[in-house]
Amino acid sequence: MRFSALITVLRSLGPVVIGISLGFTLSLLSVSWTEETCYLGDTDREDGSVGQQALLSGARKPNSLAGSSNDVESEEDFEPKIIPYKQVQPQSPPKKLFRAKYVSTELGIREPLFVGVLTSKNTLNTLGVAVNRTISHHLDLVIFFTGTRNRKIPHGMFVVSHGDERQIWNMYQTVKYILEHYITEYDWFYLVQDDAYIEADRIKELVDHLSIDRQLYMGCPAEFIGGEMEGKYCYGGYGFLLSRMLLLKLQSFLENCRNDILSARPDEWLGRCIIDYTNTSCVSQHEGLHYYHFELKKNSDPSKEASEEFKRALTVHPVPDPEQMYRLHRFFTQLELQRTYEEIAKLQEEIKNVSVEAFEGNRSAHWPIGVTAPFEPKTRFEVLNWEYFTEEEIYSCVDGSPKCELKGIDHVDVLDVMEVALAELNKKYMPLLHMKKQSLINGYRRFDPIRGMEYILDLQLEVESQKGHSQSITKRVHLVRPLSKIEIIPMPYVTEATRVHIIIPLTTQLKNYVTHFLEVFATNAFETSENAVLTFLFIYDPVEAQQVTQNDIFASVKSQIASLERKYPTIKIPWISVKTETPSQIKFMDIISKKHPIDTLFFLASISSNINSEFLNRCRMNSINNWQVFFPIHFQDYNPEVAYHNQPYPTTIDLVKEAGHFDRMSFDESCFYNSDYMSTRTQMVADVQENEEILETLDIYEMFVKYSSLHVFRATEPALHQQYRYENCNPRLSEEIYHRCVQSNLEGLGSRSQLARVLFEQEQGNST
Repeated sequence: MRFSALITVLRSLGPVVIGISLGFTLSLLSVSWTEETCYLGDTDREDGSVGQQALLSGARKPNSLAGSSNDVESEEDFEPKIIPYKQVQPQSPPKKLFRAKYVSTELGIREPLFVGVLTSKNTLNTLGVAVNRTISHHLDLVIFFTGTRNRKIPHGMFVVSHGDERQIWNMYQTVKYILEHYITEYDWFYLVQDDAYIEADRIKELVDHLSIDRQLYMGCPAEFIGGEMEGKYCYGGYGFLLSRMLLLKLQSFLENCRNDILSARPDEWLGRCIIDYTNTSCVSQHEGLHYYHFELKKNSDPSKEASEEFKRALTVHPVPDPEQMYRLHRFFTQLELQRTYEEIAKLQEEIKNVSVEAFEGNRSAHWPIGVTAPFEPKTRFEVLNWEYFTEEEIYSCVDGSPKCELKGIDHVDVLDVMEVALAELNKKYMPLLHMKKQSLINGYRRFDPIRGMEYILDLQLEVESQKGHSQSITKRVHLVRPLSKIEIIPMPYVTEATRVHIIIPLTTQLKNYVTHFLEVFATNAFETSENAVLTFLFIYDPVEAQQVTQNDIFASVKSQIASLERKYPTIKIPWISVKTETPSQIKFMDIISKKHPIDTLFFLASISSNINSEFLNRCRMNSINNWQVFFPIHFQDYNPEVAYHNQPYPTTIDLVKEAGHFDRMSFDESCFYNSDYMSTRTQMVADVQENEEILETLDIYEMFVKYSSLHVFRATEPALHQQYRYENCNPRLSEEIYHRCVQSNLEGLGSRSQLARVLFEQEQGNST
């Protein structure tokens, strides 16, 4: 038993003992090898023994330097080298990384097509204008090149004048101008004379299918005069297409072409230059794509041309006058429209045929075919409402009335829909049946944000057969006016550098908001050097005005203004005093307008608003002189006693639906230019002479809407935050304005759930 126990212990301890023994053995061997390296510098040893010991040295001591035997002798002759101190130069700040303004520039993406029209002083205002009107809205850039021009340039045209009427010189200058200004921005360059009609969409479609890395000279090939030179040039009357790669290769030889090549025609001169230095001849087709053109005969009528060559042409030449240019444009526009309709019908048939194979069958193809499927609401709050209408009335009114007269644009819309419905019915059933409208029984419409305006019409129709028999029937028609392609509407250029003059009307009831307003405005504007001027308008009633020397009700406000001016020496805060019994925005602005230049940008603000740089920039961008005025919809806090009932008030309030709402009933704040105000105010003169009270019953919003042709832009403005304030509604204002003021006060109390909670707690308290 003892022996077996001993064996068990040895088995468990055996590996440990063996490991420790091996460790000691290996450590002793490594120490002996390391000590032998100390004798490598003994010069009495033979070369062979030194070599053997060097081979045996497997390691060196830490912090020791391995070297030859000469290192020991060199240590005795070592002399330290003194390195003079040099002051470390501070590193220059790293260069700021330049990033392109547009992603396309950084990625090297260029626009596809540049179009240059070769014109002259005599034809710029006639044929040049006609070309511009027919192609400019289809292309990104069209430049007109001329030798000389008149002092006045036609509106909406980009004209480059070379200062000389020599045609060869003008062609040289045109190519040089393109190389200097646009060679890095476009892939294809199209040059054409102003007496040619251009089918712009077809030219764009052509370049979209061409490879941009080819040296291509494409147009209508023509033989050189004399026929001695190899190759062909592109005749300029029909226009020609030049690739960017071709122009880049030609760039270094352009000066040689000007000096060495003689020619009577500019297109022939350019063709010689291209062939001589790039070995590229004019072609009319490339990679299966053709450059079609058509020669227009004298006194020909485009509507009577039936040849396929004419219908597929990219350019038509020569065009003698602007009237013929417009006739050609009308013909080709109708032709493209008809082709578009045919393509739509073809696609609809294809969708219908493919939908049969779908899982849901024909039900997968929504009506109308090709138009987006109707909006599907996820909750009952997203259900789209249908508006009911007849030929005289509509049962959904802007002012909330249950029924109102169908007039204006709504009436035009209904008439147009009924006319289209009748035309489509006759198109479907003629010549077997002919239908005439008797009356509209029921009409429904709704706006679907995904697909457009939908209509359902119940029409009373008189149906007449080919044999003359007639009968009155009722037919239900479903129509859709789909949303069209989104277009960017051109707007006048504006900048964020304009100074904003902020006008703050102040009455006795609003003095308590001044301190908070000035603190916020000083932080957001004065400390950031915002390009804005703050002006206070102190409004006194007659009694307060008489006591101003003894007891100025705005003395504390004026002292705060003086204190801010001392704190910020570069800031001046002007103020104007006004005495009136009935405060009126128009009367106040009449006084302020006379004290400022006509190009002044005003922001008529409220004392309870928090104004910051973000909003002021939007005020600058949305107010366009002689074009548009801006009425922002501010975000107003709810009454804190309702929104935070029995809760501590938060220090900062976020733009969430529980904290406030966008006050759509408030029109007090506005941005506009003084010139626009003065011109609109002038339109009121006749009405003011008949009724002076109109100045007190209207506000500035109503004035711009009724008396100006400016765009009145109104939008929610999250950067304009306003504290809760109960507005004292002026009963002298018009009924509509007074109603808006009352409604604004009611909606500003709190949300429905918050008001319901307060009422519930009050009822519980009363019941107990």
